[in-house]
Amino acid sequence: MRDHLPLVQHAVAEVASRVPRHVCRDDLESAAMLGLAQAARTYDPTRGIAFERHAGNRVRGAVLDALRDSDWASRSVRARARQMQRVADELAVRLGRTPSTSEVAAELGIEPGRVHKLVEDVHRATVLNYDSIVAEGDAEELLPADAETPDQVLLDRERLAYLADAVVALPERLRHVVTAYFFEERPMLKIAAELGVTESRVSQLRSEALVLLKEGLNAHLDPGTLPPVPRPGGRVARRKAAYYAAVAAGSDYRTRLDAAPPPLLRRARGPTGGRRASA
Repeated sequence: MRDHLPLVQHAVAEVASRVPRHVCRDDLESAAMLGLAQAARTYDPTRGIAFERHAGNRVRGAVLDALRDSDWASRSVRARARQMQRVADELAVRLGRTPSTSEVAAELGIEPGRVHKLVEDVHRATVLNYDSIVAEGDAEELLPADAETPDQVLLDRERLAYLADAVVALPERLRHVVTAYFFEERPMLKIAAELGVTESRVSQLRSEALVLLKEGLNAHLDPGTLPPVPRPGGRVARRKAAYYAAVAAGSDYRTRLDAAPPPLLRRARGPTGGRRASA
């Protein structure tokens, strides 16, 4: 560890240049030191990897893991960002394409400059940029060993189980698009041919599915973020309520927490079957 202490300073300097100024450098150094200690304990010379590379990845991973545990954006920034994202998602469904900044600003009733400012605020608060921070190393060596606590494991299991249930509960056409596009990574042209629609329609269906999935998850994991329903007793409200109920009924809490859920793709295919993506 003494011989490789410069790795700590290098990793901290590398990350510190990409995070807000108020991030405490001493905290980053402490996390980096823990990463170096973990690297010393887990290093296996028989794998043929130099200790400097192994330790470098562990140290950077420890710093990133420490940053992940903190949210550097204020609550107001996050709230405005959620509102902007919700409006952008609704516009994407309505327009069948990604809305422009001016269109989002008009929908929010604000100047485009304020939208740009909000995007910049969120970007400055986003400190986990793997493309720019992690220069090299295998994915398995990126994060510190034994980094997940038991409560984090349970939360991850619960979120993944809810996601699987939300995909399964989607209407058939939306489920087909989500499964084919995201899990099987098939091009939109082929998906459009299967459904007998245009590519732009597939894009619209994908946007609709993502909005519905997001709301289906938030309905159970973060109800306060759900957008208000214009007509609580209307047809749209009833359909969403039925979807939320279907997501809730997909699994019980023991199934979600006792073990990792079954492969998401297999569950998402539903009773209609279909080919599975390769492992």
